Amino acid sequence: MSNPSRHSARIGLTAIAVAALLAAAVATTRVDAQGSLAAAAAAAAQERGPQPLTADAIQAAINALGTVDASATNAAFTARMNAARALRRAPADAVVPALIKAVQSNENQYVRFRALVLLTAFNDARTPSVVREIMGNPNDRLRAVAYMYYEHHPAGEVLPTLLQALGREDSEFVRPALIRALAAQGSDPRVRETLLMEVGRGQDYFRSAVIEALGDYRLTYAVEPLIAIGKQGGPLQVDAVVALGKLKDQRAMDLFAALQRSAPRDSQPTVAAAICMLGINCDAHVTYLVDTLRFAEKNPGFQELLRNTVTGLAAVANTGNATALNALFEVGMPSSDPARARIALGVGTVAIRNTPAMLSFLETATNRDGAIELIAEGFDMLEEDYEEESFFAAVRRGYWRAAEESATRKVGQALIEKLEF
Repeated sequence: MSNPSRHSARIGLTAIAVAALLAAAVATTRVDAQGSLAAAAAAAAQERGPQPLTADAIQAAINALGTVDASATNAAFTARMNAARALRRAPADAVVPALIKAVQSNENQYVRFRALVLLTAFNDARTPSVVREIMGNPNDRLRAVAYMYYEHHPAGEVLPTLLQALGREDSEFVRPALIRALAAQGSDPRVRETLLMEVGRGQDYFRSAVIEALGDYRLTYAVEPLIAIGKQGGPLQVDAVVALGKLKDQRAMDLFAALQRSAPRDSQPTVAAAICMLGINCDAHVTYLVDTLRFAEKNPGFQELLRNTVTGLAAVANTGNATALNALFEVGMPSSDPARARIALGVGTVAIRNTPAMLSFLETATNRDGAIELIAEGFDMLEEDYEEESFFAAVRRGYWRAAEESATRKVGQALIEKLEF
């Protein structure tokens, strides 16, 4: 769902980058609008809170969100990136109405999508009504963002609409977002009935999304169905084991004990992670996971073992376990592909699922630049525009509130510069 890789075009806010942004703006944009837009983009390199931006410059930036140039991919990416940076820093009372208008009526579908993503980070009272309208839009990207919004902003009045949408959503990136929006209201009897039905039917890809959501939202009424899936083996067994660990229900321990004896070596890391999340011998299981990660990273023939180990460590790290998170960076930063790509995905997942834990880790990291580079690579592969925008918003809020020379301020500045938001 994302635009071309920021990693391949990571060239910073130079004069050339700003010129690319301005060149992509609407030809009729006035000179004063161009100047204020360039100033706002340049100010992103040193945060000072909202930056003044004229109405013409805001419109120019919105138009630049859709910049495409097949002959100059990096320049087009930079134009989109700087446009988003300027809009994020414009005063809300000026930029929100313009973003709403873009979402509702811009002719460029990608501009509508990016404007909606940016709008959700402003926490404006008008956003819910805009998002509610989008749930009926034929554009998959827009509907996916709407569902992600309602995952993080549950609203009982939209639940009937979400339940009804499940009957028609079959896109591989839209349906999982809808499932998570439902799981966020998982205590509702209608959602409970629906999720218990969905976990046992349909394509494995969609069932995997249901299983993950059940675990992430601690919906313990799914323990028995998940145990049944774990007993069956197959591609969903790992997902079920990790979800059961997240549920922290001791009824799963019999399954875990059986799997320790019978499951293949490649699956053992997720069993260890699940037992750890249950609160049983966690230190020993994390040590095993770390040792296994080091082994699998150095031996290319163990990619499935590596994948499951990263999955297990990321799940444990999301609970706030600093040792697990540190291991992902310690092994991942000096590694090379394909192992590095898998570890970067795990790190990126932790960043969007548990942003406070990630920011806390970065405040004391000895190789902060290397850690942020790994996060950036994970974001490039995850392509979770809404989740990444939420991460960016959290970083900016923390930066603006932090004292000068504080660790929070330094981490925020480093993230802003290196992730280019």
